[in-house]
Amino acid sequence: MLHDRLVLALLVCVVALPSGLAQSVSDHADKRAQVAFSQAAPARTASDPWFPIAEFAAPRRRKTLQHPLGVRVADYAKRFLGTRYLYGGSSPSDGFDCSGFVRYVYAHFGVSLAHSSYAQFARGSSIDQRALKPGDLVFFDELGHVGIYIGNGRFIHAPHSGTHIRIETLGGWYRSHLDGARRIARS
Repeated sequence: MLHDRLVLALLVCVVALPSGLAQSVSDHADKRAQVAFSQAAPARTASDPWFPIAEFAAPRRRKTLQHPLGVRVADYAKRFLGTRYLYGGSSPSDGFDCSGFVRYVYAHFGVSLAHSSYAQFARGSSIDQRALKPGDLVFFDELGHVGIYIGNGRFIHAPHSGTHIRIETLGGWYRSHLDGARRIARS
């Protein structure tokens, strides 16, 4: 199609037809092009065995694996490692206390939680310690402290004044003072 129009344009230039005749030839070519485009065959695709180059020409859609919310929560929480502890704090710029940290992380995913470990314990469903998954909330010290389980027997939390957000294992003092766990995020 494009080839025909180019040949026609070259002929017009070489032969130097009078302007009126050249215009009618050009109009005829435009009409042929419109008809040809309206009758065009469907576009070839990568699945068409007669047109293998389409595989390289067509943009590929990338499959994105959607991790469970709990995994995304745990990963996002790790971004705040080293952020200072601040009693009553609820922002990365000022600092976090334990429940403010949990609240801030979950709010990033559209989940609204209170700024209180006691109120957070009332949310979600109870989880046995052996069934913990990333994103589950773990509660200690008569529900006065909360952290986010990140997997492999570890959790992330804002411990107390003078410290920073860090990762701990669920052993020693934490195991003996574990009061329960709650699943806020659905897999």
